[in-house]
Amino acid sequence: MNFFTVFRVSLHALGRNPVRSFLSCLGIGIGIVAVILAMAIGQGAKTMMVKEISSMGDNLMMVFPENRKAGPVSSGMGQGQTLTAEDAEAIKRELPHLVKGVSPSVRTQAQVMYAANNWSTSVQGVSTDVTMISNWTVTEGSFFSVAEEQACARVCVIGTTVRANLFGTSNPIGKIVRIKNMTFKVIGVLGSKGANNWGQDQDDCIMAPYTSVQRYLQRSKFNNINMMNISLWTMDELPEAKREIGALLRQRHHLADTQDDDFETRDTTEIMNTIGSVTGIVGTLLVVFSVITLVVGGIGIMNIMLVSVTERIKEIGLRMSIGATPRTILTQFVLEAIVLSTVGGAAGVLLGVIASYAVGAAAGWPILVELSSAVYAFVISTFVGLFFGFYPAYRASKLNPIDCLRYE
Repeated sequence: MNFFTVFRVSLHALGRNPVRSFLSCLGIGIGIVAVILAMAIGQGAKTMMVKEISSMGDNLMMVFPENRKAGPVSSGMGQGQTLTAEDAEAIKRELPHLVKGVSPSVRTQAQVMYAANNWSTSVQGVSTDVTMISNWTVTEGSFFSVAEEQACARVCVIGTTVRANLFGTSNPIGKIVRIKNMTFKVIGVLGSKGANNWGQDQDDCIMAPYTSVQRYLQRSKFNNINMMNISLWTMDELPEAKREIGALLRQRHHLADTQDDDFETRDTTEIMNTIGSVTGIVGTLLVVFSVITLVVGGIGIMNIMLVSVTERIKEIGLRMSIGATPRTILTQFVLEAIVLSTVGGAAGVLLGVIASYAVGAAAGWPILVELSSAVYAFVISTFVGLFFGFYPAYRASKLNPIDCLRYE
C-alpha cells in the first residue's frame, strides 16, 4: 500500500470522529497561539525598548552625583551636591575628542500660569546642547541661545502638553507665563515625543536655561546640578570616555586615590541591558508557559490516539489479515497524529497572529509578528504530533492480528 493511499485512509479515519479530532486540534492550537503571542510580545518589547532608548539621545552617557544617604536611607541618584555646571563645562572643554556635547541638568516641579489657566509640570534647566543630545526638535519659534543661557535670561521652551493646557489652539510664542513667582517668556514649542515605556508624558515639560532655573526658581547660591547628559561621538569609545571623564572629575573634586568616586555614570547600553534582562525573563516565562501548553496538547493527542487504537482493534486485525504490514499500520496512525497537530498548528498560527495584534491594539504595545516565528510554531506543532503520536502508532503496529480479530 503506497503512502498516498495510507494518507487517504488516515483522513477517512479522522473524519469518522469529527468532534474528537476537533478537540485534539484545539489543544495543539491553543499551545501554538501561546507560542506566537510569547514571541510577538517579546519582539515587540525589544522594539519598544530600542525605540525608547534611541529617543533618550544619541550615544548618551549620564553622570549623577553620588547617592545622598541619611543612615540606611538613600535619597537616590541626582540628589547629592557633588556635581557642578563647571564640571560639565570642563568635560566639554577638555575632552572634545570624545565628547560631542554636554548639558547640565537641574529640575524642579512648578505651577505654571497664563491668564486664567494654570498647569503643574516639570521645569528642566538645560543647556543649548540638549537638543542635539536628546534629539529634541523645535516646531514653533526657536530654542534659547548660548547668550541667553549665559545671561540667565527668563525665557523658556514648552512641550506640546503644556501648550495645550495653557494656550489651547492660540499661538504661545512671545507670551509671558508665570513659573512659581517669576515671569518667563515663551520663545518656542518642542516637537512631540509622546509617552515613554513607563507611561510618562515626555511632552509635559518646560525647558529653560539651567542658569535661569538655578537663579530664579531654585534660588540657589551654588552651582550644583542634578545630573549631566553627555553625547559621545561614538559608543565604541565608551570605555575610554568613562575612564577619562572619571579621571577628570576625580581631579576636579580633589579625591585621593583611596577615596571612592563621588559621582555615578550610566549609559544607554547599561539601561538597555537592564531592561533587556527583565524582558528576557518575562519572555522566558512566556515561552515556558507555551511549551507546557504544547505538552498538554500533545498528551491530549496521545490519549486520543490510544483510545482510537483501542476502538479500532478489529479494524487493525482485519487490515493485517489481508496484507497490511506493521509498518503500514505504524505509518497510518503516525499520519493521523501529524494531521491533527498540523491542522491545529495552522489554525493556531492564524489565531495567534490575530490575537497578537488584538493584544497590541488593546494594550497599546508595539507587536512584531515575524514570519520565522510562524514557521517555527508550525514546525513545532508537526514535531509534537510526531512525538506524541508515535507511541500509540507503535502499539497498534505490534498488535497480533488473530488477537485483534477475536477482540470483543
